[in-house]
Amino acid sequence: MASVLHFSYILGPVGSGRGYCNCHYHASRFCRQILNKYRSRTTPGPSISLPLHSTWTAKRSPLSSNITCSATDRSDPEISSAARIRNEVLSPFRSVRMFFYLAFVASGSLGGLIAITQLIGALANPARAADVPEILKGLSIDVAAVSLFAFLYSRENKAKNAQLARLSREESLSNLKLRVDEKKIISVNNLRGIARLVICSGPASYIMESFKRSEPFTESLLERGVLVVSFTTDGNIPSFEFEESEEMKEFTRKRKRLWQLTPVYVSEWSK
Repeated sequence: MASVLHFSYILGPVGSGRGYCNCHYHASRFCRQILNKYRSRTTPGPSISLPLHSTWTAKRSPLSSNITCSATDRSDPEISSAARIRNEVLSPFRSVRMFFYLAFVASGSLGGLIAITQLIGALANPARAADVPEILKGLSIDVAAVSLFAFLYSRENKAKNAQLARLSREESLSNLKLRVDEKKIISVNNLRGIARLVICSGPASYIMESFKRSEPFTESLLERGVLVVSFTTDGNIPSFEFEESEEMKEFTRKRKRLWQLTPVYVSEWSK
């Protein structure tokens, strides 16, 4: 099953305070490919190289502003059984490794406890003083083993929790509703394998600026299967204006297709 996160990017203004984490490498590479293709069609020159982080600044016009590509890692506190099953499928031997790590920690702890009792007896009995170095050697091995396997277990458990959180977030994202037109409402998961969903989130003014700035990239975005969801955070509804002239009819159709999706049940999207 393809991951929703692989084709879902979130665009929003910098400093919006929404707590988004940095975008994945795929999003940065995707942005570079589109910009390089557009620049090669318009002006000669070297390709654009963006750093592999989430924020970049466009300087092509006075209206340029920072744009942040983000993918959040927040999820509901309750993990569904479907997410747990997907987690087991993606990492089938993780539970086995964690079991053995715990077994080794328990074994090392028991050995260390025995070594401590032996050490106390050897220190209390001068006749067994010669055994102290050997007991200390065994105790140090037990302590090192317990520390090592406890670290491995902790790392494995953190990776498990992070993967569960990501899978739960993807499941929540895939269940959100989108309005295609007045008569058709679909879920995000209906676009899996069909389109790359870009969520443009911010105030209505930011949405409108993004709409205007996307015009030169309309064909390139559609060629890559990109569809945009405009999600306003200030309660205002942006009003998209399309040129309805006969010579621009085909281009207007593409623009409407690119920006046709709108969120349904805004409160669920806000979460």
